[in-house]
Amino acid sequence: MPQFGVHSEIGKLRKVLVHRPDLSLQRLTPANHDELLFDDVIWVQHAQREHDAFVDRMRDWGVQVFYLSDLLVETLAASAVARQLITSLVITENTVGTALVQPLRQMLNQLSPEILARHLIGGMTKGEAKQLAGKDLFGHNSLLGITADDNAFILPPLPNSLFTRDSSSWIYHGVSINSMYHQARHLESYNVGIIYHFHPMFQEAEFSFWMPLMEEGGERCRFDTETFGRASIEGGDIMPIGNKTLLIGLSQRTTGQMIEQLAARLFASGEVERVIVAQMTRDRAHMHLDTVFTMLDYDAVTIYPRVIEQIRTYSIRPGDHENQFHITLEKHFLEAIRDAMRVRKLRVIPTGGDEYQQAREQWDDGNNTVAIEPGVVIAYRKNTFTNQAMRRAGIRVLEIDGFELGRGRGGGHCMTCPLLRDGL
Repeated sequence: MPQFGVHSEIGKLRKVLVHRPDLSLQRLTPANHDELLFDDVIWVQHAQREHDAFVDRMRDWGVQVFYLSDLLVETLAASAVARQLITSLVITENTVGTALVQPLRQMLNQLSPEILARHLIGGMTKGEAKQLAGKDLFGHNSLLGITADDNAFILPPLPNSLFTRDSSSWIYHGVSINSMYHQARHLESYNVGIIYHFHPMFQEAEFSFWMPLMEEGGERCRFDTETFGRASIEGGDIMPIGNKTLLIGLSQRTTGQMIEQLAARLFASGEVERVIVAQMTRDRAHMHLDTVFTMLDYDAVTIYPRVIEQIRTYSIRPGDHENQFHITLEKHFLEAIRDAMRVRKLRVIPTGGDEYQQAREQWDDGNNTVAIEPGVVIAYRKNTFTNQAMRRAGIRVLEIDGFELGRGRGGGHCMTCPLLRDGL
């Protein structure tokens, strides 16, 4: 069996990457939670208990769980190149000004792997930087040092690291390190990128980089200000559904430019023969495709009808010698999924309840389930109507609490980055 690779959305889940709530979520305040893409502040200790229960559910079904923070610590401990790369990416003239680049990079490179990893995810204030350095690095030759108070962030917190689905996506025998849409999430891709490039576990494995962190040869980072935002893609829109087919949402946070880049690389490899593109309306309530659609079984899906019915669906296939792609308009989103899954009929389980309850449960990630194996999914307990509908359709629903975890607009699908999953 390969060490890594994701060959469906519902096959047996064997390895998964998650991130336990940490310092980054403790940084949320009423003043900054909007900027950091959360709808409210979070009771972090309770969120940790909810997340621990979520992980226990997966382990009960034999899933091997890896923590982002642990892998980051191990990467920094194993590779001086990784440490130098990440410090050069997060500390630049654009982030701290010209005068502070060298002293801050030097200070970060002297920290232990545990402390550096904690602050790469959790953020670092000017006051913390002074304390860790044991001296005032900022002096009087830096405008930022003079004007910023001790609570100003030198490294921004990354609370959305909780949603490991988005920064990287395993697609069949390879991985895409994703360029994220919002500035608040850009550095997440750097953290996961150095893990995949430099952690011993991944260096010893055989897989492809569909979208690598670095250009070939490692001379420079592939992501820059021209990439982020203008051509972005996030894992909540990416679903390798099997049969050499990839489903992607063209959404609030994933652009057509990046879909084409990914499709070209996958077609060239032969791993994928068809990319189904779901063009969605752009809205915070359904920022990614997986907030309105996830797979439950070989022939079963859950949907939020109000959004799904508005989707325009296209299939991209490799073109001929004159055209790189051949693109066709599909009659209906669900019909394209049925055809790709090679089943006679799809069991479609809509968000439960009346119109008002459906809107509430979609907002609370009722359709954002994660399959542990065919017909077995994890879902938030509070979505009672949708969970009942799935059970009536023969799906086994493992419930978890999500009163705090859900405040960032993400359920079990968002909080998991599958590393190894069986095919159909």
